[in-house]
Parts: sequence; structure tokens; C-alpha cells
Amino acid sequence: MIFRVALAGALCVATAARAGDKPLYQPAPAWVLPAPPIDATKLTDADPVLLVLDQQQRLEGGQLWGYSDLAMRIASPQVLTQMGTLPLPWDPSLGDIVIHKVEIIRGAERIDVLASGARFNVLHREEGLERAMLNGMLTATLSVEGLRVGDVLRLNFSTTRKDPALNGHVTTVAPVVPEPMRLQFGRIRVLWPKASKVQWRTYMKGFTVAPVDTGNGYTELTVKLPVAKPVEMPGDAPQRFQPLPIIDVSDYADWAELSKDMAPLYATEGLIAPGSPLAAEVARIAAASADPRTRTAMALRLVQDKVRYLFKGMDGGNYVPQAPAQTWTVRYGDCKAKSLLLLAMLRALGVEAEATLVSADAGDLLAIRLASPGAFNHVIVRATVGGETLWLDGTGGGARLTDLGDVPPFRHALPLRIAGSALVDMPLRPGSRPVTEAEYDLDASAGVLFPAPYKARIVLRGAGAEQIRVASAQSGKEAVETMIDGILQNHLGANEAVDRSFSYDEESATAVVLASGLAYPDWSRDEQRYKTQLDSSVDGIRFAPDRARPAWRDVPVASGDPADARVVTRMRLPGGGAGFVLEGDQTLPPSLGGVLLRRSASLTGGVITVDDRVIKGIGEVAPADIPAARAQVNQAKARLLKAVAPADTPPLFRIVEAAKRSKALDPILKIYARQIAEAPEEAGSYTDRAWFLDRIYDRAGAIRDLDKAIALDPDADNHLWRARLYAALGDDKRALADAQAALAIDPGSTSAIGQVAQLTADLGKRDDAIAMLAERVAEGGDNKVGYATAQADLMADGGQVDEAIALLDGMIAKSPGNPSLLNSRCWMKGTHNVALDTALKDCTKAIELSESPAAVLDSRAMVYFRMQRPDDAIADLDAALEVSPDQAASLYLRGVIRRQKGDKTAEGELAAARMIAPRIDEVYARYGIKP
Repeated sequence: MIFRVALAGALCVATAARAGDKPLYQPAPAWVLPAPPIDATKLTDADPVLLVLDQQQRLEGGQLWGYSDLAMRIASPQVLTQMGTLPLPWDPSLGDIVIHKVEIIRGAERIDVLASGARFNVLHREEGLERAMLNGMLTATLSVEGLRVGDVLRLNFSTTRKDPALNGHVTTVAPVVPEPMRLQFGRIRVLWPKASKVQWRTYMKGFTVAPVDTGNGYTELTVKLPVAKPVEMPGDAPQRFQPLPIIDVSDYADWAELSKDMAPLYATEGLIAPGSPLAAEVARIAAASADPRTRTAMALRLVQDKVRYLFKGMDGGNYVPQAPAQTWTVRYGDCKAKSLLLLAMLRALGVEAEATLVSADAGDLLAIRLASPGAFNHVIVRATVGGETLWLDGTGGGARLTDLGDVPPFRHALPLRIAGSALVDMPLRPGSRPVTEAEYDLDASAGVLFPAPYKARIVLRGAGAEQIRVASAQSGKEAVETMIDGILQNHLGANEAVDRSFSYDEESATAVVLASGLAYPDWSRDEQRYKTQLDSSVDGIRFAPDRARPAWRDVPVASGDPADARVVTRMRLPGGGAGFVLEGDQTLPPSLGGVLLRRSASLTGGVITVDDRVIKGIGEVAPADIPAARAQVNQAKARLLKAVAPADTPPLFRIVEAAKRSKALDPILKIYARQIAEAPEEAGSYTDRAWFLDRIYDRAGAIRDLDKAIALDPDADNHLWRARLYAALGDDKRALADAQAALAIDPGSTSAIGQVAQLTADLGKRDDAIAMLAERVAEGGDNKVGYATAQADLMADGGQVDEAIALLDGMIAKSPGNPSLLNSRCWMKGTHNVALDTALKDCTKAIELSESPAAVLDSRAMVYFRMQRPDDAIADLDAALEVSPDQAASLYLRGVIRRQKGDKTAEGELAAARMIAPRIDEVYARYGIKP
């Protein structure tokens, strides 16, 4: 692999000049300095695999000759497999490949592979065809016979280039190999006549380049490889700060000379013949509108929509564009052909325009490059209409009149003019339309703790629209639905889409996605209020620049790859929105961390509306502004926009009761039913509805759905789920069968082991259950504490209270700060009414250690209840239910205490506890507690 990377670098040095279709076999030219010989008898496994990487180039008379010497140590069978066949691709219309030597070095022996008559075979293949590229490349291949592990394979070859399109100019790029790459010998050597006005430039620190006079009329530049590892730059640095591992060499004086040199290639006079089909298109546009801007938009649309992209690099096509008449006839062309076609049409329509070179991936790095055609890889058109500069990319898609002012993210451009031009800046600004516009209407009127039916409308432009359009044409409905699901997931999070459609609007060049389904807003408890996040912009900003290193302190922060999305969310609230408020930032500053933002938010008529737009890739944060920007981002993240439910929002069981009475759950159930109807053979369709039925305490309905899901996919988790539901309904035998089935599927499942043990004990085989858990405890492992706690519970419930407490004592002695163990011992003492003083200490300590103390507060309430301190018990139960309003144990015990006090609210709490846990009376009866 290392050799092939080196080979690719060598081949990119020079690949042009009119030549034949077969490799030439000649000695290396006289100007080449041979690399040191390799003594294979002294090689060890500690030596590099790539021994020699020698790249020498000469620029003279408009020609570039590139010589490469590569030597690879065949260190393993894997390397032997990789190097058994040598591939040398080249373009026969642009240059020669000259083979100088192929040699196997075996100890002191040197085997000349070519001397035996071996020659490279030539294959024709268009490797770039899948990327819409026709480059006419040939590949010369040689199977190296007799090559063995332990040998050294050495290859010397040259390439030449003399491109007529450059009018005698010559340029090159020499790849620089940095450490930690290891070489026995590495070199870059570039020569040119002393009289030539050749410039060179490097873009990495850590090595010096000092051209010298060779004394025989040439200037020579030499770099030893590998160079020092470049100074690492932070990943969020702008592109111009990233090290570029090349040496540019060029005889162009400046950008203006290059502009002047390339301008004739885009002369348009006479390219549209009168009466030709292309002239008819020009006439059609001219007749449609006299407005130059409209004419420009129509011409651009024709080039984008009616001519497909296909790169044509053969027959001098690297720089020379295809004629517009030919492009229109064949209906394909690359960026050069499309730009020349658009340019010719615009000029024929009276629009001022010029061809412009850009780099699609160099970004702001282009401005520091040496003037060279190789600095660019794309051509667009720069037009002027009404005093406004328009940047028109014929290879793009979906540009319409509205979008003419949009600027592609290329940063710098070189207009091609007969008089020459310097680089010009391309302004960075938001597009006229977001690339993605999404509107989501959520109906949360049934209650904040339920799924929310939604309707979505998503408008896609550019690449996203084209991708879904192609997927629809080539792969069909399923592929489109998968793409839509990904978009919905990105914006809504977990959701169930049951209706998806896609259409493409030619006039606006947009793909319109419509969808509906169920979303799951995360209404979580915070400061005794239910809240859900509405932010779709600030939370996604990642601004954590590291500028601690001295070399980084003057480096700005880029805002990321270009992106532009607008998301409008509307949420209908329960009860007409009474008592709901917005919390957090309802408006945002123009930018945060270099990301441009726009927001409006309102709560009107029971509907929350949030309109967010996020634009990345335009701004950057100056070094001096980083601390303030960091603070601003952190402050904004601390004020994320949220919807806040009323303080008196009832717990889930109350909401369920009210929703069932009002039939507010019917729309939700209809969507689940539709999901099942659309995918009846998918287990997930049934488990989704089972989750909801379980949540609204329809356990029998949930079991029916799980029956179908398990029949389709006998998953361990679904068996355990159904076991829990059966147990809640009092069917312990079926519950045990399900738990055992889960354990058979997943023998290591702690949940399955725990359920099997508990149900085995409940069905009268307590000793077997205890033995099962004791065995797991003895095995140790991460789950030992959980198994020991379950074992102690079964022992205590079976009358072995002292032994159970002793078991927990031993565990706590080893882990004295474990709040779960402390809570278990407190609960055990409280439920069995023993050692209440120490139980109280256990619970109090566990509360101090717990992140979520609801369960421990419930345990301490039990202890207070046993100690005849009902008011203290009520206080703890109130606190527990503030944290966890649907904790059945706390509702039940509070109902018991309130009934004893004669409080009429007790009946409602007991009923609620029984709704949540139907067998709770049985559980507390074991402890001698009855309402």
C-alpha cells in the first residue's frame, strides 16, 4: 500500500505530451542523479518497507520531465501480494511513460526483470467512468515473476509533459512526504535552466528549500525526505492554516499572466453559428424576455438541466474546452464545456460575462498558492447584470432566477481576460433560499407525556433534492422512504413515519417531502416542571476551540462546512396552552461561534411556533474574539429554548384517565394501527404500539401486540417485557415461561436471571430461586451486587431476615459508599420492621449519595411509617413523588397513611397505585401492611 501511494505521487508529477500508446524502454536521462545503491545483505526487519522514494524533475523548453526511483522491501506475504503486479496508468494522448529499470534485489544478487524479455502489458480502462469522467487513461501492468518475501523490488521510470494549451509554460507540483513516514533514502530534486524565470513555493514549516546554481546552466532545488512532521493545526482552523504537503514550481510570473494565457481558450466569437440548433435556443430565450437577469437565469437553467456532466480529459481536454455546438449536440460536457457554452450564450444575449477559474476544494488556501493552472480544478462563469456580479456554475443544479445572486463557496477566482487579471475574492454570504426548509406541525394536545402526531413538509434544494430524485428514479419507493426517514430522524429524533411522499417541482428545482406520523417529544422533569427542548440550532453548535499551544494562538476558528437549513416547528399544546410558558432565548444574536443564526419564537392560541435558520461555512471567529465567543456560546447553551408545562400538570396516571375519557388518544392509536397495516410483517410495528399500550396501562392490549412481535422475532427483551406484563396481571406461570424463554435466548441476561428467580420463588420454589442467585453471586463479576441484593430480598421474604441482612452487611462492608446497597438494607429492615434505628441511618446516607433519591425517600418513608412517625413519612413520600410522580409504592403508602388519618384523598391515591401496579396490595400484604 505504501508503494502504491508513492507510485501515485510519482505519476501525478508529470502526465502529459503527445505520445504513443505503449511504454518506452530507455535508460534514465543523463541529468538524473542516481540514488545510493541498496545493500540488501544488510537489511533487517527494522528497516523501512519503502526504502527509496526519489523524485527528480526538469522543466525546460515548455516540457516537464519527471523521473521516479522507487524501491520496496517485500517484508511479508501481504506486501508480496500487493507488489506482485505493478500498475502504471498514463494518458497516451498527453504523454509518454518511459521504463528505465525493473529490478529484484535478493541479497547480493541483482535480477534485471526486463533483461529476460518481460514487458508491461497495456490495458484500457476508464477508471473514472462511475464519476462521470472520460480521461482516456491506459494502464501498463507487469506481473513480476519470481518475486519472493525478503526481496527488494526497484522500479525506475519517467513521464513527460508538454501541454500546447499552456503556450510554452510549464509547471509542476512535487508531493512532500513528512515524518513519521520512514525511508532509507528520499529526495525531491527539481531543475530548470538558470535563464528561466521559474518560481517555487512551499506551504509547510519544518524544512528549508534553497535553490543552488549547478554550474552547468541550471538551477537546482533539492529536499531530503521525509521532512519534519508539520506543526499540527487544530481541526477547526480555516483551510489557509492547514499545512499543504507540496512544493509548487511554475514559470508563470503571476496570476495575471496565467489569466492572459488561458483567456483565448474561452473566446466565443463565431461559436454559435447562425441558424444552428444552439442559435435557436438563444433566440428562444431572447424572445421570452428582454430582462438581462431573466435571460441569464434561463441560459443557466438550460446548461444545468439540459446538458449532463461528463469530464472529458482526453485529446488535450485537460485545459481545452469542448466547442459549444458539440456540447449541445452530444448533450454532455465537463465544467469547461458547460462554462464555454454558457459564456457563448450569455454574450449572444447581450450579457457581460467571462470564464473564471476556481478551486472546488482549496478554499481560502488558493490565495497563497503560486500562479499555476494546477491550483484550479473547476471553471465557472462570472457575469455582470445591472452592476451586480453573478457567479454561475453550469455544473450545478437547480439554480433559478431567485438564486442568481448566490455565491458558490470557492472563496477566490481568476477571471480569464486577454488583458490579464489578478485573483478576485468571492464574497461569502447566505444564499437566497435555504438548502433545506422543514416545517413540522406536532399535536401534543392529548398530553405532554404522550407521543405527538405530526405532519411534516420538507423542501430540499441542490444535492439533497437531486439525491432523492435519483433514488426515486433508480431505486424506487423503499429507497426514497429510507432517505426520508433519515431526514425526519435528524430533525425530530425518534419518530414513527407512516405516510411519506415525494415530488419534484421543476420550476423551483426543489424536492418536496410530505410525511406524517408520531414524534416523541422529551418532556422531562426539571425543577418540578415538565419541560421539552425546542431548540434546533444552538444545541448543534460545537464551539470548543483549543488554542492553548503557542503556535495556535493566532489561528481563527472556522464555522464548518457550508450548510443552510431552516426549521419551523409548531406544537399544539394541551388545554389550549393554559399555563404553558417559553423558557430560554426566544431570539438569538446574529452569530454564535461563527455560525449565522436567525430565530423567532412565540406562544399564541395554544400553539408554540419556533422558526430557526442556521447558516454555517461563512463566518469565522478571530483569535482575539475566541474567549468572548466561547462565553457567548456557553451562555446560549445554558438558555436553550424550552416549552414548560404548568406546575400543576398532573402525573401520567391522571393524564391517562382524562385522555381515555375524552378519547384524546384515538389519533395516536390510529397512527399505530396504520403503521401495523403498512408493515404487518415487521415486529417493530407491534412493539411500538405495545410500548404505548403499556404506557397507558392497557396491559392486555400490549400482550396481544407482543404475541405477534414474538411470533415474528422471538427476541429476549420482548419475552421479558411480556413476562412483566403477565406478572402484573397475575399470570405468574406464563410470566415464568416467558422469562425462561428469554434466558434461553440470552443466558447472560441479568434481567432474565432476576425475573426467573423472582417468579420461581413466587410459584413456591423459593429455595431453588435463592440457590440460582447464590450461584451467580459466587461467580462474581460486574453484576454481583445486583444478584446479591435480589438473593437477600428472596431470603428475607421467605423468613430469613437476619441471614438476608447479614448478606447485605457483607456486601456493604466491601462497598460502604454504594447507595443501592444501603437503600436495599434500609428497605429490608423497614418492610420487615427490624433494626429501624440503623435502617434510618442507611436511608439517610443513601439519600445523600444518590443522584435520583426517589426510591430511597420511599424506603425511608417506610421506616418512618414503622416508627409511627406518619408526618415524617408523608414528607418523604411527597418529596419522592415530586421527583417521580408515578412511583406506585409511594402513592400506595401515602394512601395507606392518609386513609388511617381519615383523609378522603387516600382512595384516589390507592386507586392510582393499583392502576400503575395491579398487584401492589399483594406485595404490601406480605409486609403486613393493608389500607
